[in-house]
Amino acid sequence: MSRKISTLPILTLFSIFFPLTNSVDFNYPAVFNFGDSNSDTGGLVAALAKPLDPPYGQIYFQKPSGRFCDGRLIIDFLMDAMDLPFLNPYLEAIGIPSFKNGCNFAVAGSTILPATATSVSPFSFGIQVAQFLRFKDRVLDLLAKTKKFEKYLPPEDSFGKGLYMFDIGQNDLAGAFYSKSLEQILASIPTILAEFEAGIKKLYDQGARNFWVHNTGPLGCLAQNVAKFGTDPSKLDELGCVSSHNQASRLLNLQLHALCKRLQGQYADANVTHVDIFTIKSNLIGNYSRYGFEQPIMACCGYGGPPLNYDSRIPCGQTKVVNGSSATAKGCNDSTEYVNWDGIHYTEAANQYVSSQILTGKYSDPPFSEDMPFLLKLKF
Repeated sequence: MSRKISTLPILTLFSIFFPLTNSVDFNYPAVFNFGDSNSDTGGLVAALAKPLDPPYGQIYFQKPSGRFCDGRLIIDFLMDAMDLPFLNPYLEAIGIPSFKNGCNFAVAGSTILPATATSVSPFSFGIQVAQFLRFKDRVLDLLAKTKKFEKYLPPEDSFGKGLYMFDIGQNDLAGAFYSKSLEQILASIPTILAEFEAGIKKLYDQGARNFWVHNTGPLGCLAQNVAKFGTDPSKLDELGCVSSHNQASRLLNLQLHALCKRLQGQYADANVTHVDIFTIKSNLIGNYSRYGFEQPIMACCGYGGPPLNYDSRIPCGQTKVVNGSSATAKGCNDSTEYVNWDGIHYTEAANQYVSSQILTGKYSDPPFSEDMPFLLKLKF
């Protein structure tokens, strides 16, 4: 069965299924996002000048957009829900990018912990926060000097009233499994979160007051990890996901949730919202057919065919010589049938589902209320 991806604003779609008794209150003038490939709108491509190849971007943008997806990411749907334009990456210098409604510091491959020589991205969370601090200083300096940049830059009060979004930590766990035991990885989680807390504190000290924190999805359900670490069926859970990876995700999320609660208590004048992405994505993978999908784990764009269609030697869209023969990782016929796009990232169809669940408010702590974003009063 083919699923149709709508180009309607996600709130319009959402209201079809959940009529609203009154309007949604979106009160954020700007969004400042920090993260990895789950929310990178072109940062890594701009930084390394190494473009993604088709079929990336094929669904919505009709060409590669710098996103590791066939179309839109969760952050794109959330920006749309706030009636704000998609975020431009901080590192993009071409095309007179507008930062009027915020800036995206997320870069694919980034970690919370400082990058090492073997890291995919040098732009770890601490670097992204430092980039934000420079961004803010430059914006305020330019606004004080001239009015000619006003239409491209956020007003000064946007830094206090804006929403600070975070989706990072997946790569700290994923990368560690290649060199560390599960016990070592679990023991490192407090250190990872101490680094995250330090970044949050710097932002708070700079006037940030609205924090929106996504936890980490079920890492063990990505085809890349099943291919590498799930060859022994005893290592897999009932969904076909790698148990150890999901155990690490759960512990990170448990401690991240506790940190968010502690930060809310510590910063009485702030709003700290924790969003349970793990539960939303696990529910999607466990009940994929209910939501119109046909493949919960197998990659749409890959090489090798079922059950995973993933080969680490041939990234999506590329052609390599394997065992003396040329091989290409191609896209599937209909990506709307797949949860997973390239073995690591989700399809636009899956991202749209996840976003719709975020917007119900029931996966957030605290749940949405009148003084919070995405106010939805549901009528059943």
